[in-house]
Amino acid sequence: MSFPKKTSVALLCAALAAGTVLPAHAVADATDDDAGRDPLFASLPAPGLNDADLPLDAAYERGDVWDRIRKGFAIDDLDSPRVSSHAAAYAAHPEALQRIGQRASRYLFYVVQELEKRNMPTELALLPVIESEFNPQAYSRAKAAGMWQFIPSTGLHYHLKQNAFRDERRDVVASTDAALTYLQKLHTMFGDWQLALAAYNWGEGALQKAIARARAAGKPTDYQGLSAYMPAETRNYYPKLQAVKNIVAAPARFGITLPSVDNAPYFVSVKKTRDIDVKLAAELAELPMEEFKALNPQFSRPVIAGTPETRILLPQLNAEKFRENLANWTRDLSSWTAHKISAARERIETIAAKFKTTPQVIREANAIPPNMQPTAGSTLIVPKTTLESAEIGPEAADGVLGLVPEGGARHRRAAHANAPRHQHRKPHR
Repeated sequence: MSFPKKTSVALLCAALAAGTVLPAHAVADATDDDAGRDPLFASLPAPGLNDADLPLDAAYERGDVWDRIRKGFAIDDLDSPRVSSHAAAYAAHPEALQRIGQRASRYLFYVVQELEKRNMPTELALLPVIESEFNPQAYSRAKAAGMWQFIPSTGLHYHLKQNAFRDERRDVVASTDAALTYLQKLHTMFGDWQLALAAYNWGEGALQKAIARARAAGKPTDYQGLSAYMPAETRNYYPKLQAVKNIVAAPARFGITLPSVDNAPYFVSVKKTRDIDVKLAAELAELPMEEFKALNPQFSRPVIAGTPETRILLPQLNAEKFRENLANWTRDLSSWTAHKISAARERIETIAAKFKTTPQVIREANAIPPNMQPTAGSTLIVPKTTLESAEIGPEAADGVLGLVPEGGARHRRAAHANAPRHQHRKPHR
């Protein structure tokens, strides 16, 4: 498919080069002629763009994001054999660090900017190296998900929605906000960043008990002093971060070349108030599907349900292409609608017949495994028909999917249970 190009791309480039904040209409201002020119989508305060109250200074402009991170280091260094061991292990696999760095390049500027807004140490921007290798699709055996590895309960506590359409534990913006808020809370509780990080991995209750035991035994209550009371994962958690910090501080000393990461926004945020198929959104943005999903990993269905709070992230120039191509798009944006199951006897085969499709299409679109059936009250996506072509709507977009084994006992299963697995253990968050 080919799309028209406009001179506004050049204007966008010029504005970014100048380090200015773009007005909303410069990123996304298309309207929907079929709905009386109601807004189809609009630009949010653009996370990833330079904030007016946090401009880049001259030193930052001369360097890259790694320089910016180094400038904000503020956690006391830990010097121990574990740190040296982990640093040597990372340095022995430069190709793995290069791969992680390339993946991180999409997100680092945004994370660092958010840390600076909160006056938090910038080495915390390296924490996803330890948590997920900067993979927002990461999923652990303990059901921790996303770049910052939230388990379901903690994610809900920090207002990360997990429903049939999206898992905000994978949302780059939402999960970063939740993780930094949680880390701030832990720092307030323990008064020390190293201990806050131990609690982030182990849980604040477990760390408080370890502190009480150490005090009772007359032992130090700093990270090293508490190590004897920690599980192995937590004992090595901050040393791993310190090892990554040491490599970022002086990569040449370890024989490492860090991938270049521009000290500039990688993405902008586009508010989406109408449904759009994921495949079409990537096509209109002229992005490979892999890149679109790397920026928008929270969407777990083939359609993005448009709501007042829905947003998609796009590289800056692709946001402009999206606006232009969407303005010229004359067909439906979505081929899916929502269906809520009203009774337990309503099986996938019945639903497929009603919507003139196959059970396999229903199963694949909703990630329903073989030999499982949705429970009453579940929300599914189904192909639009001439009789049912409504938008999904905000209420259905918050729907859940419960599953029960065919012919077996009732069993509820989260909508994101079939997410890709990331093989490391993250038991407490």
